[in-house]
This record gives sequence, C-alpha cells and structure tokens, in this order.
Amino acid sequence: MTKVGIYGSAGRMGRAIATIANEEGVTVAGGVDAGGDAAALARAADVLVDFSTPAALEANLAAAVAAGTPIVIGTTGLTPAHHAAIDRAAERIAVLQTGNTSLGVTLLAVLVQEAARRLGPEWDIEIAEMHHRHKVDAPSGTATLLGEAAAAGRGTTLGEVRVDSRAGLTGARSEGTIGFASLRGGSVVGDHLVVFAGEGERIELGHRGEDRTIFARGALKAALWLAGKPAGRYHMAEVLGL
Repeated sequence: MTKVGIYGSAGRMGRAIATIANEEGVTVAGGVDAGGDAAALARAADVLVDFSTPAALEANLAAAVAAGTPIVIGTTGLTPAHHAAIDRAAERIAVLQTGNTSLGVTLLAVLVQEAARRLGPEWDIEIAEMHHRHKVDAPSGTATLLGEAAAAGRGTTLGEVRVDSRAGLTGARSEGTIGFASLRGGSVVGDHLVVFAGEGERIELGHRGEDRTIFARGALKAALWLAGKPAGRYHMAEVLGL
C-alpha cells in the first residue's frame, strides 16, 4: 500500500489531506512541520505532499531527492528561484507542482487554454479571484495557473503579457495582455473567474471552491498517481489523463 508523507501537516491543507487519506484507507507515513525531520519523513514515505511554505520548499525538495521519493507540491507564492529548484529536483525524482490540486480547476485550465487558442487577440482576457482574509499571496497560485494556461493558448508566456494591477490614469488597455484582480475577505475558500471580453459579447469560465476537501482529494489522487513514476516534472492534467 502506498504510504503518503505530508509536509505542512499542521496546516489547513495538511490536516484535510490526512483526514481524506484516513477516510479512503490510504496510509499516512507521517507529517512534518517547521523544525521537523523532513529527511526522515522522505525516507519513510512512498510519495510526499508539500503544502508547507515557500521558505521550507528547498529543504523539503532536498530531502525528497536524497531519499528518491516523488513529491507533489501544492505550496503557492513560489518565486522563479523556487521553480528553478523544482526543475533541478525533477531531474532526479518525479515532481508534480501545481497552483491548485482541485480536479475541477485542472479541467478549467484546459478549457481556458483552448478558448484562448481559438479566440483572437482582440478578445481581452481578465482573471479575477477571491479568497479568505488570511491568504498572504496575490494573485493566487490558481489565478497564475489560469493565466499561464491562457498565455500558452496564445503561444506566449504569462511573463510577457501579465498586468497585475491598475490604478490611476493607466491609459487604454493594451491588446494581448492578461489582467489580474485579487479580492480578499471573509472565509471564501477560492473563487476564480476568467473573462474573455470581445466586441459585443463575453465568455466567462469559472470555478468556485466551496469546501477545502476538494483540494485535499485532488492532492491525494495526484500523490497516488505520482508514486512510482520516473523522474520528471508532471502536471495535474496528466492525473486526469488530459
């Protein structure tokens, strides 16, 4: 039976993953938080799930690589340096990194990429997201994931076309850009809306997370799928066979 280890086990997502694993009869090898023994957990587990913090990621990756243990990374707020570290780790072990482990969001990203591919640059793309008041990063990892999907559909990168905020006299909107708006308040689990605005018509593709367990179930499904995979960088869409 596959044994799953959890980095960030005391956090909301870590606790939710452990609960879902117990409900589904999946063995939890243990959990580690700040100051814990990441290396020991990596040796004890068949696959790891990381929902800790960006500051802990590199140490967790090093432990996973040393033990040869695949890892699912759901931690958000990552920098280019973190992604470079993930790329290096993926040369040695299987790594699945995503801004959102929801299976519904995974499918939404596929739809967004296809819509962006088929609609011309005269269709403006805007991404709005809302989360609970305690979230510390913006835009959300999921919004960034959706922006990357839209940019890929247009044959470019998000770094080339993103606009993170607008205030004051910004001038007319530049064609081909992808805008972001972030809202924070209350206990919202996660709402995301991708708007394709054309002349005289508008397409809206969205997802609302109503319970944190959707992310836990997706993360656990991804971990069980990733276990035993060869080294490489994998994506949530592959978990769904897309």
